Amino acid sequence: MDSQEQGEQRVVWAVVGTAIGPLLLAATKDGLVNVVFHATDAVRDRAVERLASRFGTEPVEAPGSPLLAEAIRQVEAYFAGERRDFDLPLDWSLISGFNRQVLRALAAGVPYGSVVGYGDLAGRVGQPGAAQAVGMAMGANPLPVVVPCHRVVESGGGIGGFGGGLETKRKLLALEGVLPEPLF
Repeated sequence: MDSQEQGEQRVVWAVVGTAIGPLLLAATKDGLVNVVFHATDAVRDRAVERLASRFGTEPVEAPGSPLLAEAIRQVEAYFAGERRDFDLPLDWSLISGFNRQVLRALAAGVPYGSVVGYGDLAGRVGQPGAAQAVGMAMGANPLPVVVPCHRVVESGGGIGGFGGGLETKRKLLALEGVLPEPLF
């Protein structure tokens, strides 16, 4: 590897079939950087273009890459009901500021099978009046499922919004035993 290649950020990706549809997983040398719902060809192509623009390099499809192998294994185990926690290095470079702070608090403090309200999560990061900003942070989450934004709900008992769609959120919460399995 020459010195020019060493300075370049490498991004690898793969699409994994799951109970909620295909997920695109992307990683850098620093860790998992992006999870994208509903990774059909068109969605996948747009996600890869966004990653290319952000990192200044063409992402490479590499499902066998060592950078992705453990992430793929853990995602598959999660959907098989064999894993409750993700233990992966994460590359937080696609998110910053308040949004990153909120997502880190979520990842560290809301375990499998539990939920937290938007306002409660705002309070955990020292911004008790920022429930709407927390909702925006959840919508900007570049690592859904692994950083479990599906576990954030409305304080009044509503399910709240979700970038992957409400049916996907319901399925994830059912998988974790928070909601009953959908009938159909």
